[in-house]
Amino acid sequence: MDDYRRIADEIAGAITDGRLRPGRQLPTQRAFARSRGIANSTAGRVYRELTRRGLTTGEVGRGTFVRAGQGAGGGATGGQVALAEPAGAPVDLELNYPAAPEQAGLLATGLAPLLRADALGAALAPVGAAGTGAARQAFAALLSDERRTGGDRMDGVRSGGDLSGGGPSGGDQEVNPEIAGEELLFAGNGRQAIAATLSALVPPGYRLGVEALTYPVVKAVTQRLGITLVPLAVDEHGLLPDAVATAHRAAPLRAVYVQPRLQNPLGGSLPYERTAALAEELRRLDLPVVEDAIWSFLRPELTALASLAPERTVLVDSLSKRLAPGLTTGFAVVPAALRERIAGALRSGGWTPSGFALEAAVRWIGDGTVAEVAAAKRADAVARQLLAREVLAGQDIRADPCSYYLWWELPAAWRAETFVAAAARAGIAVTPAAAFAADPRRSPSAVRVALASPPLPVLTRALETLARIARGTAEEWME
Repeated sequence: MDDYRRIADEIAGAITDGRLRPGRQLPTQRAFARSRGIANSTAGRVYRELTRRGLTTGEVGRGTFVRAGQGAGGGATGGQVALAEPAGAPVDLELNYPAAPEQAGLLATGLAPLLRADALGAALAPVGAAGTGAARQAFAALLSDERRTGGDRMDGVRSGGDLSGGGPSGGDQEVNPEIAGEELLFAGNGRQAIAATLSALVPPGYRLGVEALTYPVVKAVTQRLGITLVPLAVDEHGLLPDAVATAHRAAPLRAVYVQPRLQNPLGGSLPYERTAALAEELRRLDLPVVEDAIWSFLRPELTALASLAPERTVLVDSLSKRLAPGLTTGFAVVPAALRERIAGALRSGGWTPSGFALEAAVRWIGDGTVAEVAAAKRADAVARQLLAREVLAGQDIRADPCSYYLWWELPAAWRAETFVAAAARAGIAVTPAAAFAADPRRSPSAVRVALASPPLPVLTRALETLARIARGTAEEWME
């Protein structure tokens, strides 16, 4: 019974010691079975075990390939969650660490009052999932202001203006911009808020609907929680409402996780009509939904799903992208019916926030620092997208012009894993599509490129190098 594991261990050893290099195609399962003198079914178990360990990836119609980026711990990132730790490459285009000019100075000014003994003492007191009254008020004001911006833009559309992908076209459904402080719960960071929400909504063994290409940390969290991921079809805008109904009919879903604005990795955003249709579908199916809004501050005019279906949507957000990755206060807007369940999950998981980080955030929101830094990052993201489109002209890329990442469908000469390996040899880290695929058997030949972290001159040189790689062949770059 364990024969297939011993064979998998042997192949895994060849991968980790470099005898099987990233991008190498393995034989077909039938050919592998013949070469080993084993049954086809045993060969299939070997290949599934290698995929489960994160050592290989399958591309439909093309075969099975060694993944890029294995480390001593096994898996695609040395045992770490994909896109959760810095890549360690000289140029990191895997993770996004946006930083505005003079950002540190602005943050330091807001922290100065906390250096008083009385203020510091209060900030170091323990804080629960409900945060503090000041935090609830400040974060509710921050989110309400952003929703109000979206409502103003939609008024323009109703008056005959134009907003691609934004407000309604003649619809009569109003968006409520106001968020009450009692709707908010807090976590140490956005990932913890997502993990707590999923653990509260979906018991082990039950099904969670996600976009077919989704946030890798959600894949890792659900695996640890024993939750079954169900890939849902998407198009250039994002999730298709009919896909939710189709999956739910096949076998009941317990909840849905979705990124309706600036979907990561594809970059699409649901138009208002699609957002409203999704809200109605979820209401009809009586399904709760987790809306990941981490990047939504870059497009505040787009309508939140939570504003159209507030009774069943948990909106999860964080300050890490708005401000800095080390400032990891996470928060969630939670319907009253789910509040105790999610607060309990935050407490039992040890995911409640830091009092100091929460108090610092309150001050930065109150003195306008968050709004100023976010506005600077919106301008920076646009500039970086313009640069990427110029350098990668002629390549098949997809991105929102206001986002910090792009999706790159590679030329036919390249497979995703081989391209990632070639980029790594040039000192550049990018992310293969397999990291995002909810179904590991269905991974397109594409990569996601994060644009936020390097200085602009470094980013320019890195994108130029990637363009040269794409114009060449794997044989040229992997010799």
